[in-house]
Amino acid sequence: MPTVVVMDVSLSMTRPVSIEGSEEYQRKHLAAHGLTMLFEHMATNYKLEFTALVVFSSLWELMVPFTRDYNTLQVVLVTDGCLGIGRGSLRHSLATHSQRSESNRFPLPFPFPSKLYIMCMANLEELQSTDSLDCLERLIDLNNGEGQIFTIDGPLCLKNVQSMFGKLIDLAYTPFHAVLKCGHLTADVQVFPRPESFVVDEEIDPIPKVINTDLEIVGFIDIADISSPPVLSRHLVLPIALNREGDEVGTGITDDNEDENSANQIAGKIPNFCVLLHGSLKVEGMVAIVQLGPEWHGMLYSQADSKKKSNLMMSLFEPGPEPLPWLGKMAQLGPISDAKENPYGEDDNKSPFPLQPKNKRSYAQNVTVWIKPSGLQTDVQKILRNARKLPEKTQTFYKELNRLRKAALAFGFLDLLKGVADMLERECTLLPDTAHPDAAFQLTHAAQQLKLASTGTSEYAGYDHNITPLQTDFSGSSAERM
Repeated sequence: MPTVVVMDVSLSMTRPVSIEGSEEYQRKHLAAHGLTMLFEHMATNYKLEFTALVVFSSLWELMVPFTRDYNTLQVVLVTDGCLGIGRGSLRHSLATHSQRSESNRFPLPFPFPSKLYIMCMANLEELQSTDSLDCLERLIDLNNGEGQIFTIDGPLCLKNVQSMFGKLIDLAYTPFHAVLKCGHLTADVQVFPRPESFVVDEEIDPIPKVINTDLEIVGFIDIADISSPPVLSRHLVLPIALNREGDEVGTGITDDNEDENSANQIAGKIPNFCVLLHGSLKVEGMVAIVQLGPEWHGMLYSQADSKKKSNLMMSLFEPGPEPLPWLGKMAQLGPISDAKENPYGEDDNKSPFPLQPKNKRSYAQNVTVWIKPSGLQTDVQKILRNARKLPEKTQTFYKELNRLRKAALAFGFLDLLKGVADMLERECTLLPDTAHPDAAFQLTHAAQQLKLASTGTSEYAGYDHNITPLQTDFSGSSAERM
């Protein structure tokens, strides 16, 4: 995930640190040395990583801004652990954060998913001699416990600062290298961003699941059959060329740009299975099912950034034997050649998916499924068609409206409710002069009810609540005809 580096440049960071046999250093010099090490590591191994740098004391300044907007960030705070004194200090802010107004709220927890890593230019004994360590731990707790505090082991010196930043790199910035396999074909790849461990159920199976470094392709399937499945995360799959010692070719930091470009050109001329796979999936309109671990799968596919540029992507399904119900159990999928008849037909004009249940249960009923955009579009158009035939189609209109409402609430698709409400209001403005007066009342009433449901907090937002026709002076005669 992208990184925001926040560096403390307050007066306390200028305190001198005596290092035997060398010139006098300040704590901010040690911090700059550690950050240089971190940035060089990113330049070598995380070339796609975006980083912003912020320095602060009593004021703050954005030194290096992001070039894109992000929903998830990794925050690295570099400080000496001094909390300051008086109003506006960290100690005072932590003591009064619950009393602040919304316009002057404490920045933690961040309003976006994040991890907070605090790099202290001090050793543990120095922090424990005051209440600094407790306050810093409280910062982590306020950020939902996502993060960690790092301190210098031993005396303050360049070597120990490097060791501390090395621990951060090992924890959060180690590139994920894997081997992509398909039969006898293999390719060394980097998966970016690094896949996070995943806990299926904290009570039943609390052990985090980690994907294998051997990613084996077990089969291929049409994009139309896989459709738009739910996934845990998406990652770029980048080919890397390795030399005999196992180091990456053309990824190191060199003083001579010509040597680096030459190494990249040599690596680009070496045949690579990853490039072959990407081109094949793009041309054939298929995805590759890849084994991530025991009963855990994902898919490889071509993702287009523009008309001329595309990338090989990998999406992770939820662990389990049947992550996509319409495909059935992954272990039961097999090649077409094993089937008695071609499940796609002789002319490849049909599909065996989605699978139909073997036994139709007595309590089975039609459910709303929006796997494809066309399904959602059909349901919305059905509501609009009935809306234009009010009041004759009042009962059908509200039946379809409630069906869509329940599905949207079940999926957490609250924006859909507001969108349909806006459509109904627009239909109301487009009613002809010859339209029945009750039509405008019913459309306005239905739009208001959907907007209340879209807030998620109203008493009308309950799943079991049904929108009923508005009783007006005009609705009695039309209701009698129906």
